Amino acid sequence: MEPIRKTVIIQGSLAYATRRAAAARAGENGLQIMTASQLAARLAGGFSHEATVEDVEHSVRNALDLGGFEEIERVRHLPGITRAIARTLRKAWHADLRLSERARSSDSARVRDLALVERRTREQLPAGALLPDALRDAACGRAHVAASVLGDLSIEGVHSIDPLWRPLFHRLCADKDIPWRAPVGAETGWFPGTVTNSPTIPAPPIPDVVTCANPRHEVLEALRWARGLLATGRAAASAIAITSVATDEWDDHVLSLAREAGVRVSFPHGIACLSTADGQLCAALADAVLNGLSQHRVRRLLALAAGQHLALGALPRSWLQVPRGATLNTVAEWARVLEYLPPSDLDPRSVVLPLLAILEKGSAAAEDAANAFLRGRARRLWERATRAAPAVALELTLRTLRIPDEHDSADAVVWCPAWQLAAAPRPWMRLLGVTSRGWPRWFSEDPLLPRHIVSTEELDADPPTIGDRRAFRVIGSQAAAGLVLSRSRRNAQGALTGPSPLLPSSIASRDLARDRLPEHALSEADRIAARPQEALRTAPIAAATQCWRDWHNPALTPHDGLIAAGHPAIARTITGVQSPTSLTRLLRDPLGFVWRYALGWSAEDEREQPLTLAPDDFGRLVHELLRRTVDALEPTPGFTVAHEHEIADALEAAVRVVTASWPLARPVPPQVLWVNTVRQAAEMSLAGLTREKFTEAGTRSWTEVPFGEAGSDAVGRSWPWDSEIPVTVPGTSVTIRGKIDRIDLRAAGDAVRVTDYKTGERPNDADARTIAGGAELQRVLYGLACRQLLPTVPTIRARLSYLRESSALYHLTDIDAAIAVVGEFVAAACAALESGRALIGIAAADRLNDLRLALPASPSYIRRKQQALTDATGDLARFWHEP
Repeated sequence: MEPIRKTVIIQGSLAYATRRAAAARAGENGLQIMTASQLAARLAGGFSHEATVEDVEHSVRNALDLGGFEEIERVRHLPGITRAIARTLRKAWHADLRLSERARSSDSARVRDLALVERRTREQLPAGALLPDALRDAACGRAHVAASVLGDLSIEGVHSIDPLWRPLFHRLCADKDIPWRAPVGAETGWFPGTVTNSPTIPAPPIPDVVTCANPRHEVLEALRWARGLLATGRAAASAIAITSVATDEWDDHVLSLAREAGVRVSFPHGIACLSTADGQLCAALADAVLNGLSQHRVRRLLALAAGQHLALGALPRSWLQVPRGATLNTVAEWARVLEYLPPSDLDPRSVVLPLLAILEKGSAAAEDAANAFLRGRARRLWERATRAAPAVALELTLRTLRIPDEHDSADAVVWCPAWQLAAAPRPWMRLLGVTSRGWPRWFSEDPLLPRHIVSTEELDADPPTIGDRRAFRVIGSQAAAGLVLSRSRRNAQGALTGPSPLLPSSIASRDLARDRLPEHALSEADRIAARPQEALRTAPIAAATQCWRDWHNPALTPHDGLIAAGHPAIARTITGVQSPTSLTRLLRDPLGFVWRYALGWSAEDEREQPLTLAPDDFGRLVHELLRRTVDALEPTPGFTVAHEHEIADALEAAVRVVTASWPLARPVPPQVLWVNTVRQAAEMSLAGLTREKFTEAGTRSWTEVPFGEAGSDAVGRSWPWDSEIPVTVPGTSVTIRGKIDRIDLRAAGDAVRVTDYKTGERPNDADARTIAGGAELQRVLYGLACRQLLPTVPTIRARLSYLRESSALYHLTDIDAAIAVVGEFVAAACAALESGRALIGIAAADRLNDLRLALPASPSYIRRKQQALTDATGDLARFWHEP
């Protein structure tokens, strides 16, 4: 027996999934489930369908490109105008406002411009796609075949039908009565057929009105509520719904917390494409196309595109072995750095450089970039984004795109807009954002057709304020098992919010604290947080709690740096070769020394492309220029006898090399700023190289002279000593290594001078400084290296040279006494560490201390521990005040 054909009109994707599941369970064969627009498309036939949002926006953009407008001519190229015009046109269409007719009788240039855009949009649409009014008219013209095409037609659960589709239903009702089972409060006054109200709840439950701290807390409480219903068996997932008038503010919170809890939550309105791997791939490509090449952007894009079956898949997994700090902003820089990769069967340059060349072209090559990097769903998302708006707006467009959720709405907890839930209510419902500004939403005029051009009643047939109130009434009347009305006490920006006027004044609200103990936990972390005694038995929380208590204890504790005496990690770190940098941290911040060198902690450097070089990087730049300049002059003609123009020429050659090579190894500012930075460093370098005249012939100069560098690449070069010979701090077993900024050695071998170049500001007490409490060790350590590595040279002069000032040279008066002080200082620091006192030092709170973040943020911490620290540091604190 042939099944009887029936057609049901529903509203929204949630209602579609719900009705489909009900039909499957009831075995309703021959049932067609449609929305009003799908009904029109079915009647129109011939593969006709309503133009999608992307189709309309693409056609509107093409219409604007033709120009010739009266008012909008000046703004037609502005970002966002395409979407704004498309939004206004959709309002006019759904309100059945005929702009072409209005333009003939109106004296408004705005209306005439929009009518022209509409006419051009119709002409630009792809085959089969029709604007809503054209689709409706085509359906009305074929209404006589409705009986054979649709069978028995009915409307179920729909609470509002746009004026656009009402003429079609008038035409269909003229041939046969159409029943509409509508919820209480639905807008049915215009309908000529038979209207019956959905069954009402005899004794609806009293709503539970609650307030939460902020929107995220609202979502947390909502999912706790849903999980509690599921866990106790009071409700199935298909009976639970969470809703709000607009979902954007909560979408990310719902998605992340639901995944954390393992609760299946369906998004009938779609999920944001950027929350998926394909969306992130599109975002990475858009970032590289719009913002230019950089190593960070390229690495991210190549990593996400690895599974797209591209030519990149033929490269070995670890092929990109380039310095992480290199900025690499151009294809030329990438080509140069890729030349230094280890040889392999497949040259990466032949694969990667053509792809980077496409990215370097920018938004003009958006289509080529998509062909090179995207496949499958990622490519379709990219096409949707570029059809909706120009490529330069990709970052904004991708944020608005949604993709269908993979969860079946009929078998999962639902999170959806209120208008969809009103068309398919569930027994258990929770409403979020029931605030004075959130529910109902405030009325706002259309920016292109304000009320002085077209009245609000004509343009917006179903204003948000009216629609929100209707959805609130429908949902409230259909909550058979439970209804929770929730609002935030503060919005996401921290501002106070008030209750919605829709909340019943007779019901007192319950304030839910953010740190309250929930009746049912959402996840394992939420469960542990709800059981303090059990939480304290878990190792991480117990350690964190004890740490917090120890920080507030005036006495010293293991969380302040007290460790086991003779700890092997400490012994291993101290016996390792120290640099001036590590030795300075050992003397001035023992706890930071343990963090950095014993535990391997380091501060994250998040600068992708800084606008300026950090002070330490600028100092390295100056030293690099000095080294290259002096090396170019030695041994012929010799730095000490070179003329100023020869020094300047050698420096200029060093500038060219450094300008080109540094971006391949470390982050540098943009090109214009980088060239200026190198020029500034070159001026300081030239001042340091030409500051003094040499009178004794045969004096030999070296820069960046290594000492204590076992196994370094400096071995075998013409240095004044064997760079592998260890240098030991007197009175200790600590060995040091480093590079001396500059050495001048007399030909007779009776005197040597070491220079420590400083690129920072000269301190006021520079002439009185020796070690500055351990902050100025280089000059003394350089002298110590000369004393041990050049034992036959009787005279050693050590000095500081501040390059920012022309005459800022400061000599160390008694180098042997300074070496002795450093030896005692190092011995005291090592003794403290070996005895288990790895305490914070005088440099722990310095503004430039990169490990300061690991200390408590409150400055009262150091004040609270000050007396105990003073007692524990003993002799070490005395050296911090050495000049």
